[in-house]
Amino acid sequence: MPTKHKRRRPLRVCAPLKTQLLLTLVFGIVLVLPAAPTLAQEQPYDYPFVNPYEATVLGTPSIYQAELPARVPTQVFHIDPQPEHQAPAIFWHEDTLEFSLVRQQNPAPLIFIIAGTGATYKASKMRMMQRAFYQAGFHVISLSSPTVTNFIASSSTSGMPGHLEEDAEDLYRVMAMALEEAGESIDVTSHFLTGYSLGAIQAAFIAKLDETRHQFDFDKVLMINPPVNLYESVNVLDRLLEENIPGGMDNFGPWFDGVMTRLAEINREMAQLDLSEDTLYELYKHYPLSTELLSAMIGLSFRVSSANLVFSADAMNGGGYIIPEGAQLTSNTPLTDYLITALRIRFSDYFRDLFYPYFRKQEPQLTEQTLISRMSLREIEPFLRSRPDIGLIHNEDDIIMAPGDIEWLRQVFGDRAKIYPKGGHCGNMAHRDNVAHMVRFFGAEQTDL
Repeated sequence: MPTKHKRRRPLRVCAPLKTQLLLTLVFGIVLVLPAAPTLAQEQPYDYPFVNPYEATVLGTPSIYQAELPARVPTQVFHIDPQPEHQAPAIFWHEDTLEFSLVRQQNPAPLIFIIAGTGATYKASKMRMMQRAFYQAGFHVISLSSPTVTNFIASSSTSGMPGHLEEDAEDLYRVMAMALEEAGESIDVTSHFLTGYSLGAIQAAFIAKLDETRHQFDFDKVLMINPPVNLYESVNVLDRLLEENIPGGMDNFGPWFDGVMTRLAEINREMAQLDLSEDTLYELYKHYPLSTELLSAMIGLSFRVSSANLVFSADAMNGGGYIIPEGAQLTSNTPLTDYLITALRIRFSDYFRDLFYPYFRKQEPQLTEQTLISRMSLREIEPFLRSRPDIGLIHNEDDIIMAPGDIEWLRQVFGDRAKIYPKGGHCGNMAHRDNVAHMVRFFGAEQTDL
């Protein structure tokens, strides 16, 4: 059980833990909202969900999506950004970083895509963007979030994800290695960068790094649904879970068991289940959910990602927080107790107990508030204002934003910002209008949407 902390590398609980709980989220999520989805009427932007929690969970039904190729020619590569570092035994299979390349046959611009919190290079939103940019004529390199175990174990120099400047350094190094690995098979004419959610705010910090390093000299950078302050946004997500479980976190076990039981019932009742947004939409119509439960499930999805992050960071730094200090975890070590413990840890706990102490050792005068301020786009506001090549897509009703954040983004980005009236957090990314704007921003036209 819990202890304190030290240094090393990421998680195998990641796969079973995240797959199991994400299924819970996705299907448990469909036991939760108001009666039936509220559809917007007679608006130029025809994204269907007015409720931002519906939008965040259900995404974009296929009738509103852009027309994209079903498959694109994808290659998966492995690189070893830190060959001198050896991952703990529990992460024996995470020593190299996976990424994917989709390439054009002819010379073409290259776009890097960075995934959001807890998402890998092959997450559904990543695949959607991959197909859209391939159709628009780009080579595409897709990278996992620095918060996933594979990245933490293979590529993180600190083993302590969440520090935007350090994560940007790690991503920048990985991007250069990925391009070198794929380089012989592609002819690149220019470089672009995008990301969504956490990947979007990281893209901004990478762009700032590139301003002095000039490894890529990005022609354009597009941020999709970034938080303004990372610490504030993840605390919003933690509260969505804790404030919407009847009885609070002390009742987490029974509540979670109830969600799992209901999920099993739905699984038996439905002839076939898959994870597509259309399936979620159909399930939702048959099993309407309350906004409170839906909010809790969104929070649970983030908490699953956070639990993997906390376990991985603790393992990478020698244990002492969740993992007993000096414990030798192997591929055969039962991880259930660690999972249960990790699911009860807020991001603010991780920040206070592991993250801040780690970085204060390197910078003794560092305060918590200074570190929190560094986890924000406001930290690089002059840079963002001065760069006409950096654009923004966002939603007025994004559930992870603090009051005033959207207005601040409008002031900073001006006409470089495209802010939709609805869509929740990344729920409308696959909408035909959003995809058309993405590819147009990078100078391409996509007519068959």
